Amino acid sequence: MFLKRTKAKDISTTDFTLSNWASINKIGEQWASNVDKDSLDLTRSLWVPWMPMIDVWLQVEETEVHYVSHIIPTLDWSGGLLGVRLILEPKKVEDLYKGYVAAYTSAKNTIDLWDSENGDGKKSSLSLWPQSMHDFLDRELHKYFEVRAYVLDPAKLIGSEPQTLPLDSEPLEGDPFAGLFKIDIINAQRGFSDASTIGGASSDRRLSAQLRQYFDKHLDPTELPEANDLDALEAIEAARTAFDEKLKTSFHPAISELEGLNYPGFSDPQIVLSSKLNPLEALNHDTAVQFNVLGDGNPSNGTLYLPEKYNGLGFQNLISMIFKLIRYRDEWMRVGKAAKKEGDADFIAPLHIVLIEEPEAHLHAQVQQVFIKKAYGVLRKHTTLGHNKQFTTQMVVSTHSSHIAHEIDFTSLRYFQRKPAASTNDVPCATVANLTKTFGSDSDTSKFATRYLKTTHCDLFFADAAILVEGPAERMLIPHFIRNKFPDLDKSYISLLEIGGSHAHRLKPLIESLGLLTLIITDLDSVNEKNEKVVPKAGEKYVTGNDTLKTWAPCMTNLDELMCINDVNKISSDGDVRVAYQCKVLVQFGKDKKESAIPYTFEDALVLSNIDFFKKQTSATGLIKKMATAVGKPTLGEACEAMFNALGNGKKAEMALTLLYSTEPSLLQPPKYIHEGLEWLTARLKEKSADIVVAGAAGGGAS
Repeated sequence: MFLKRTKAKDISTTDFTLSNWASINKIGEQWASNVDKDSLDLTRSLWVPWMPMIDVWLQVEETEVHYVSHIIPTLDWSGGLLGVRLILEPKKVEDLYKGYVAAYTSAKNTIDLWDSENGDGKKSSLSLWPQSMHDFLDRELHKYFEVRAYVLDPAKLIGSEPQTLPLDSEPLEGDPFAGLFKIDIINAQRGFSDASTIGGASSDRRLSAQLRQYFDKHLDPTELPEANDLDALEAIEAARTAFDEKLKTSFHPAISELEGLNYPGFSDPQIVLSSKLNPLEALNHDTAVQFNVLGDGNPSNGTLYLPEKYNGLGFQNLISMIFKLIRYRDEWMRVGKAAKKEGDADFIAPLHIVLIEEPEAHLHAQVQQVFIKKAYGVLRKHTTLGHNKQFTTQMVVSTHSSHIAHEIDFTSLRYFQRKPAASTNDVPCATVANLTKTFGSDSDTSKFATRYLKTTHCDLFFADAAILVEGPAERMLIPHFIRNKFPDLDKSYISLLEIGGSHAHRLKPLIESLGLLTLIITDLDSVNEKNEKVVPKAGEKYVTGNDTLKTWAPCMTNLDELMCINDVNKISSDGDVRVAYQCKVLVQFGKDKKESAIPYTFEDALVLSNIDFFKKQTSATGLIKKMATAVGKPTLGEACEAMFNALGNGKKAEMALTLLYSTEPSLLQPPKYIHEGLEWLTARLKEKSADIVVAGAAGGGAS
């Protein structure tokens, strides 16, 4: 709305940050209650902290200086960054003050008069406008406010922090970006509907409507005709003449009857029928665009043509968006008649910005991928564009589609990291993570993360939280634990990634950049001094071979230390990542008291958490049978040793699948370390879901 200045009039009070209304209403309260106008602050600085604004920075090369001469801050500027702030602010604070106080006082006096004249002593419950500054601006915003532009100082630019403008700053005249860039927008609500629905599709979204717009802008031979339009104009004129002659012949009897009524008389004008053929009207009907069902191009099969409204919604959307891109590009490049209409004196803006909101609407996965791969190429498919750097195209796509994210180069992604409200009278906000810089100079980590996400899950970018698991057995069974034991998690958007303990730490830069709540379910991977895999035992100087535990959290290697730390030490320093690994558990193995054991991996931890269940699986096959045999050993120590040996060459995924299909998942208890991890994730998601509680904001409440 700020950049496309024609949209600035659409800004309303709902575009203000909600929590700012408490402070804005206080300004109104002070104005209404203060009788001494001279003691009030009527400068723009009172309003600036609470107003919607945007800072726009341009990177300007030496060869482009002629475009920006009107926004150069000082004569010392020699190229590089130029900044402009656009802000919605009062046109004249004193006029706003007078207007608000007059309206507020009038409403208050009317109510007071009614109360005083009411004999029963009751106070009026009627609320007259305006009750607050929020109420006043709901109706009068554009009367007293406008979008203004101010030049920023590149020397004072520090990161993304907005700089403070001097109080005596003067706004720029006109549009500061006139001639610098052209902006086009494709909104998410494209108004398609089923052809059988009452009212049908929104007519201005269909291809026929866009073809009419394109014809009118670039092709109409009657507008500023050129030599190559003469053939078409002659054909139109010949058709008009023939049609006029037909009209004259056909209507002659009817007009003769009128003459029998003595009209037209001697002094009355004669009736002459003359048609006007408008080529644009030829496209202005429901069947102007049709689809050939056979696709053979044979016009004799006309009965097998269907109007465009009967095409699928997805393809209507795809065709509509692609043609809009073609139309935007050709309008920018002044194709055809557009060049004469715009005027030769107007130079073409060097930058074309196209904003596309959620192109995935109505598109199935494959078509989403086709669109995002081809869209930018469409915007550059012109003889003047291509790889020419004189004219630049920027395409910005907002999406919730993992299929679209999958097709985009990783470094082109910008992630809006959500920040919950920190306190009362605060609102949730977002910071933008530029994934170009996520991995720094570590090309190996960047290569792994990019390839991994490309081949598995791009839905990580759209999740409430992520769970990184060690192997296929966890990936198959943990969703069932969540479904049966953790209903709050089951309602959340959780991305489950099978990453393996040896690689999970490679995603650390990405997870931290996204600020994504993450539970890492991994294995101890205990090894001895010879780096041989061993059954985990306390007091044996064993260490972990798991890189995640060693380098991410809790950053420990010694097995005894890993067994002794509390839950707080399993959480990363930013509080958003927790590791869950096998820990010491008490097991009722025999009839005597409970004994302690340390599982080696997920599968034996699952068995130790469900010993009675696995003791009954004597008729099973594969790894489950081996586990049943192991828990039948005389002692817990022998059982752990047998399970460790069985896991060496056991088919873990097959074991998980068998449990899913032959067992009611709700009967299985998750291992203790997984249960604790899922409890932590549930609690943290509840914390992050708390958005805002606004105190004293008119028209507000909870949002």
